[in-house]
Amino acid sequence: MSESVPPIRVLLADDQHLVRTGFRVILEVEDDIEVVGEAADGERAVGMARALRPDVVLMDVEMPGVDGLAATRRITSEAAEPGDPAVLILTTFDRDDYLFAALAAGASGFLLKNGTPEALVEAIRVMARGEGLLAPELTRRVIATFARPGAPTTGAGTAPEVALRDLTPREREVLELVARGASNAEIAAALHLGEATVKSHVSRMLAKLGLRDRVQTVIFAYEHGVVRPGG
Repeated sequence: MSESVPPIRVLLADDQHLVRTGFRVILEVEDDIEVVGEAADGERAVGMARALRPDVVLMDVEMPGVDGLAATRRITSEAAEPGDPAVLILTTFDRDDYLFAALAAGASGFLLKNGTPEALVEAIRVMARGEGLLAPELTRRVIATFARPGAPTTGAGTAPEVALRDLTPREREVLELVARGASNAEIAAALHLGEATVKSHVSRMLAKLGLRDRVQTVIFAYEHGVVRPGG
C-alpha cells in the first residue's frame, strides 16, 4: 500500500473574519489541503508562519499594523530552505504598485479575489510544488513592464553577470524555457530529458541565480536580457 501524502498546510492572513471563514470553507473540503491557522494582521501572520511552518501563506495586502507586503518581506527573508513557507498574495486591488511590490517582497504568487474557488485551490497546489504563479490576466502586464527599457527592478537574484556565467549550457537552456513559461514536462519534451532530471536542473539554476521560484525567474530573465518579448 502506498504511503499517504501529507496535506498542504495553509495559513490564512486577512483582517476580515468573514473572508478568512470563506477561504477556510473553500479549502477544507479538499482532501489534500489543511488550514493550520488564521491571522488578522501582518505581525500575527509572521509569528504564526514561524511557529506553524505552513507550506503556503495566503496573504492579504491591506491589514492593520504590519501590512501584507511588509509581512511577506519578513517571512520570505527567513525562508532559505526547501519547504519553507511560500507566500500567495490574494487581494481585491488590481494595482500595479501592489503587484510589483509583492514580487519585490518575495511573494511567489499573486491572485485577485475576484477569481474562482477552483483557481484558488489550484494556485495553492502549484505553490506547494515550489512553483510560482500569477493570475493569467497579470502575466502579460508583468512581462511588458519588466521587459521594457528602464523597467523597475525586483532586486531578485545575485549579481547577474557572475551568476549567469556560472550556469552550465543545459542550465541556461532550462532558464530560457522556464522564462517562457514552460512546465517541467514541456522542458523535458523540448530537451529530451526525464522530468526528474529537469527538476534537478531547475533547482540548481535557481540556487546559482539566487532565485526563489519560477515567478522570480521570469522577471530575472527579462530584466537581464536572457529572453526578450517575441524572441
